[in-house]
Amino acid sequence: MHELKIGKNDAGQRLDKFLTKTLDLPMSLLYKSIRLKKIKVNRKRAENNTLLFEGDTVQCFLADEFFEKKASKNSFESITPHLDIIYEDENIMLLNKRPGVSVHEDENGSTNTLITHIQAYLYQRGEYNPDDEQSFAPALCNRIDRNTGGIVIAAKTAEALRVMNEKIKNREIDKFYLAAVHGIPTPKSATIKGYLLKDDKKNIVRVYDKNPPRGAKEIITKYEVIAKNADSALLEVELLTGRTHQIRAHMAHIGHPLIGDGKYGINRSDRAKGYKYQALYSYRLRFSFDKSSETVLDYLSGKEFKIAKKDIYFAGEYFK
Repeated sequence: MHELKIGKNDAGQRLDKFLTKTLDLPMSLLYKSIRLKKIKVNRKRAENNTLLFEGDTVQCFLADEFFEKKASKNSFESITPHLDIIYEDENIMLLNKRPGVSVHEDENGSTNTLITHIQAYLYQRGEYNPDDEQSFAPALCNRIDRNTGGIVIAAKTAEALRVMNEKIKNREIDKFYLAAVHGIPTPKSATIKGYLLKDDKKNIVRVYDKNPPRGAKEIITKYEVIAKNADSALLEVELLTGRTHQIRAHMAHIGHPLIGDGKYGINRSDRAKGYKYQALYSYRLRFSFDKSSETVLDYLSGKEFKIAKKDIYFAGEYFK
């Protein structure tokens, strides 16, 4: 019999989810073992959805082979981390991700990613050791496209990750972007609506004003022109919904594609002018938490974080 003790970063999970991360056990055998009482919690019968609390113990009457450590994939242990940290405390980090940097490992298996550098940073500071964890690793709470820059939130504890993910899901974080577009939108400021349909095979989305096809989701984008020249404008954009490629596709749909956008814009002429990435930057976050329930992150409510212009790796002339 093997006994697993639930630590701080394991608590709050369903039994089946915890075991999936912890043991090298086929799913069918996992559920069968719970049903046949070969897996118990605090020496009592448990269900798949039994919620685990810190200090609980999980008894597993299973073969030793399922408890062997999986092959190490800790590539972060041998790299020197390079991070642009905007804010950090014991629970979270806010980082300025540059355009061209992937947040997670891609299909080519690249490990030079933002999350790898975060884990390396915490590992070298002694704040994270995979050998001390059964089911948790520091993780990102939000994602930004590889060629978009801006603020990314990382959770240093499992509780912070769960709370922040819930806050994002409930739209309790206000996100503001800078975007440089072709042409000058009129009116100067507006809240535009539409419907977005994602084509997963082509990794592209389409926007409809009305009569959307089945599966399309409503999008709401708010923009304001804050600078302009003869043939382009700099916008502050607030995402009131957060869909795939929403800003890029929505602005292109109204006739103002982002400068440097190779998917929805005028890529050939932009590349000739030296624009390597789409001119889009998530430069400002505001935590507008609902205080009806107490959480470990309540101290962030009402706080706003903004990247200084000098630290924005953007498309050219607007930030010289």
